[in-house]
Amino acid sequence: MRPRRDSERRQFSYSLQHSTTRPSYPNRHNNRRLLSPASLLEAILLAKRVFMAGESRKWMILVATIWIQAFTGTNFDFSAYSSDLKSVLGISQVQLNYLAVASDLGKVFGWSSGLALMYFPLWVVLFMAAFMGFFSYGLQWLVIRNVISLPYILVFLLCLLAGCSICWFNTVCFVLCIKNFSANRPLALSLTIAFNGVSAALYTLAGNAIGSSSNAIYLLLNASIPLISSIAALIPILRQPSLDPLPPDGVRRDSIIFLILNFLSILTGIYLLLFGSNSSDETRARLLFGGAIFLLIFPLCIPGIVYAREWFHRTIHSSFSLHGSGFMLVDVEDLELHKELLTREASYHENETVYGNTRQKSGGEKDGCCDTMVKKDRLEMLGEEHPAWLLVRRLDFWLYYIAYFCGGTIGLVYSNNLGQIAESVGQSSNTTTLVTLYSSFSFFGRLLSAAPDYIRAKIYFARTGWLTIALVPTPIAFFLLAASGNGLALHIGTALVGLSSGFIFAAAVSITSELFGPNSIGVNHNILITNIPLGSLVYGVLAAVVYDSHASSSLNIITDSAVCMGRQCYYLTFLWWGCLSVLGLTSSLLLFLRTRHAYDQFEVKRISTSLLY
Repeated sequence: MRPRRDSERRQFSYSLQHSTTRPSYPNRHNNRRLLSPASLLEAILLAKRVFMAGESRKWMILVATIWIQAFTGTNFDFSAYSSDLKSVLGISQVQLNYLAVASDLGKVFGWSSGLALMYFPLWVVLFMAAFMGFFSYGLQWLVIRNVISLPYILVFLLCLLAGCSICWFNTVCFVLCIKNFSANRPLALSLTIAFNGVSAALYTLAGNAIGSSSNAIYLLLNASIPLISSIAALIPILRQPSLDPLPPDGVRRDSIIFLILNFLSILTGIYLLLFGSNSSDETRARLLFGGAIFLLIFPLCIPGIVYAREWFHRTIHSSFSLHGSGFMLVDVEDLELHKELLTREASYHENETVYGNTRQKSGGEKDGCCDTMVKKDRLEMLGEEHPAWLLVRRLDFWLYYIAYFCGGTIGLVYSNNLGQIAESVGQSSNTTTLVTLYSSFSFFGRLLSAAPDYIRAKIYFARTGWLTIALVPTPIAFFLLAASGNGLALHIGTALVGLSSGFIFAAAVSITSELFGPNSIGVNHNILITNIPLGSLVYGVLAAVVYDSHASSSLNIITDSAVCMGRQCYYLTFLWWGCLSVLGLTSSLLLFLRTRHAYDQFEVKRISTSLLY
């Protein structure tokens, strides 16, 4: 296929070179025509074919990125095999929690993937991540199958390496989206990040299709499937096109295609939710797994939609009022113009503020405590670059950090403990169903994080406000779990926690970029996600200590691998997590109140600028 494309490019270049020669004026010695209609038509057709080839490759890369994300969220199925791992290693719940912390701690070393990209091609970094996961999960599978025996510290290091491999996969996907979809970057990132949350449901289907009765199959799948998906994605990555900036109509066309892809993603999530863990026999499970694979391959038909879009333009596209870059809450170009306009008005606002403060002081009036908290040193505009030293001095950053720490991170720790939670209330047979439920609703939450970009023309609301709304289900879920220990409450609580944490994980990248600058996002977002291993350690140890204390008291013996049964095993943990999530909700609300002015000012400037031009 590639030699054919190269020959077309050479033929197109040859046609252009011979069609743009100097004009030949007619005389008695020269009566030639400049360019025949046949040659012009041939050049146009070749140009169109070259453009179509580049566009189709771009969408193939997006589908390949979806495949990578869908099969590399291997940390989400930890609860499916954690009880077996605990039994084989003969460790306590606290020690098991440290293994989950090690997997999350791998995110601290995510910067190493950026360093690797400075020296190696993208596909090399992709396979380095695949082999790290293959090595770490493969050895853990041998341990849990009693083929080899490893000390606890080596298993801890293997979990750390597995977590690091996930970060490397994420970095490769982020780079692919940014390079190939610069105009619709938020839509590409939110779509691909969403599929990372559906990994556990896909692995549950794969495990049922294989028919293994042992939960150790999850470790084998974690080791092999990411490597297979990397091989499948290799050809699109190697054939990356060199794309020129898209015209406005091209950006709007891509936005419509992203909307279609999100609808397909919702169908995939519903399919996995309904059939992800309800397979009664191997034949039915294999058919269901084949259906899931078909839904992941189906977006490859998108290049055909790109070039046959006239019907969509007449019936669907015209119903949307798309300005600028389409479905984006905060566009990069609008952000730069917004900063420039605010810089010009800075002196005016400064003088007005000084005058107002002087008048206020002369009148003997003072701001209240709430006004001081909301207005003091708040962000004046979106997109202002914050280096690391300035970032950590911002109150807005620490409010954001606490909201993430007491929201999304608690949800991640909950998923890590889901196996023991189900076991303690007599629902161990439904562990895979709960894992699939959390995974599916985390997927829906990640997809919902793109809703502000799609409904901006109808309803404009600051993204930090959407973050606050997304945090509301978390305390409701934990107080429900503390109040009731039945299976229905467990399923409802798991769904709510997955929905909330999924939204936060996907929306955090855009929020960090908007509040603290798009050019500093690499450093600033890595500083933000240091809360994940910290929260995994703190919340996990809290849950493990409560669990082990009730297990020992119920058995009246001291043993490392004791199993706790009953509501009391996690009752206090749920209460603590619920109270901490209320703290995160309060912090997020304060962040919204402090940043609402900057978002509103940005939207007013954007509308006025679009009307002006």
